[in-house]
Amino acid sequence: MESGRATLLREQQLKDQFDNLEKHTQSGIEFVERYTKFVKERSEIEINYAKQIKNLSKKYQPKKNSKEEEENKYTSCRAFLSTLNELNDYAGQHEVIAENLTSQIITELLRYLTELKAERKSHFHDGRKAQQHIECSWKQLESSKRRFERDCKEADRAQQYFERMDADINVTKADVEKARQQAQMRHQMAADSKSEYSNFLTKFNQEQNEHYYTLIPNIFQKLQEMEERRIERVGVSMKTYAEVDREVLPIVGKCLDGMTKAAESIEPKTDSKQVVESYKSGFEPPGDVEFEDYGPGQSMKRTVSETSLSNSRGEAKERPSKSKGKLWPFIKNKNKSPKQNKEPLSNRFNEFMASKPKMTCLRSLRRGLSLKLGSGPEDFSHLPPEQRRKKLQAKIDDLNKDIQKEMDQKDALTKMKGVYEKNPQMGDPASVDPRLVEMAMNIEKLQSEVQKFEGWLAEVEGRLPSKSDPPRRQSGLYETQNSNSSTVANNCAQDRESSPDGSYTEEQSSETQVKVAIANTPEFDDEFDDGDEETLPTIGTCKAIYQFEGNTPLTGHNEGTISVTEGELLYVIEEDKGDGWTRVRRNEEEEGYVPTSYVEVLLETNAKDS
Repeated sequence: MESGRATLLREQQLKDQFDNLEKHTQSGIEFVERYTKFVKERSEIEINYAKQIKNLSKKYQPKKNSKEEEENKYTSCRAFLSTLNELNDYAGQHEVIAENLTSQIITELLRYLTELKAERKSHFHDGRKAQQHIECSWKQLESSKRRFERDCKEADRAQQYFERMDADINVTKADVEKARQQAQMRHQMAADSKSEYSNFLTKFNQEQNEHYYTLIPNIFQKLQEMEERRIERVGVSMKTYAEVDREVLPIVGKCLDGMTKAAESIEPKTDSKQVVESYKSGFEPPGDVEFEDYGPGQSMKRTVSETSLSNSRGEAKERPSKSKGKLWPFIKNKNKSPKQNKEPLSNRFNEFMASKPKMTCLRSLRRGLSLKLGSGPEDFSHLPPEQRRKKLQAKIDDLNKDIQKEMDQKDALTKMKGVYEKNPQMGDPASVDPRLVEMAMNIEKLQSEVQKFEGWLAEVEGRLPSKSDPPRRQSGLYETQNSNSSTVANNCAQDRESSPDGSYTEEQSSETQVKVAIANTPEFDDEFDDGDEETLPTIGTCKAIYQFEGNTPLTGHNEGTISVTEGELLYVIEEDKGDGWTRVRRNEEEEGYVPTSYVEVLLETNAKDS
């Protein structure tokens, strides 16, 4: 009985230990989950911080075509832009921190937690299985023990009954023999129960010994190792947490060094020189104001130097104007000259502002209209000479870049066409021709624009453009405009010379002048129509091998050209002069230029001989 009680006590203690271990390992798993949640929230904070820093950097980046972008020529503005770029890289490092925390800690710990829970479940399952097995063996032992005890008691009772029957002389031999057999049977059953109980006892003792000295210690050892690995894994994660921050410190330091270098690159004197260079007008300073004697017997004679601020008062009255001109720099009208009691300098300045040359040419009227509509003239004549020169030079540089880009693309397509000609299986060489023609037209237009702006630049710099280079043909209408507007352009140049800044300022004295300007432009009038020219004779025929979209009212470009459809027959009135264009006629009223590569020309015999 004492042995059984001790066994039950050990079983109860063992069960309690399993419960304690189960609670402890569960708390360990919860700790890992809590630490994982902490790292995850830190990662989210880093992502949000990086996002806010990037938005801040983007918010203060200079906008395109804005005043801020123009201010980037100053060293302080460039330093601030460099600081914003470094700040953007700095925010990127916080994104790196968030990514490394997620990949190196959060993902690994979540995977490890899954493995840890499965391992813990397996160990406790083995422990419960061993505990159930030993409890089952103990129950079998107790059952065999109770059966052995019962059989022994039954054997004793059968033996006593046989002895009473054998001592009783009144009992027959048959009854005595029956009682003797019953007693022997009970003794045999008791012996069998004893043998079974002994076997179960030996087996239980072996299993109990294995349970307490082998199975349970092994399970406890595995649980201990599992717990140690968990603690070690948490330590490694904490170390990685610090290393993730340490890895980005060199790059963060470089970002801060870049900010410091940008701040040290600020040069106040350079910025002030940039301001002077930006707003330098190129005007000549006004000359000295001559003394005007108003004494007795002196006639009122007013003379001013050629570079003075105003013309004579009489000229100002003859040419009143509503338009505003340019202010001379550093002019203050606060103090009056002591030698001009009756005629303050400010009044003469106002008279000068009211006296401006009127527009005397079509080009001036058109530019005046554009100024009234709110957009600056194409030749930047509304700017001072120095600023105008810079704008024109910048425009020429941009056009040259576009020309170089188009020429590079044209060279590439030419090489591709050569490859197609050598290897027809790679492609059709004729498929490249339309694109080549289009590029040639684009280059021709850009070169014409460059010549136009170079002419204006030459006027600003005090030199005329070379007239030896013949203008490239843009279209028939463009040539007609150039020939008919030469006289008007000379008048514009004279007006430009008469202005004090080398450019000229236009006026619109009345709505009638604006209407006249609109009516005289090619867009609104057919003034430059060459219908009076003689009809050119036909020198041959041609067949369109490609479709070509010429000048139409809808497109408004390719002026002087004519639209043709594939397979259309036309008359040739002027062959290609080397510029890639052939002049054709559809009927007596429709004629124009088409790309030579788009048609197949058949000249007459006499035209070829000539």
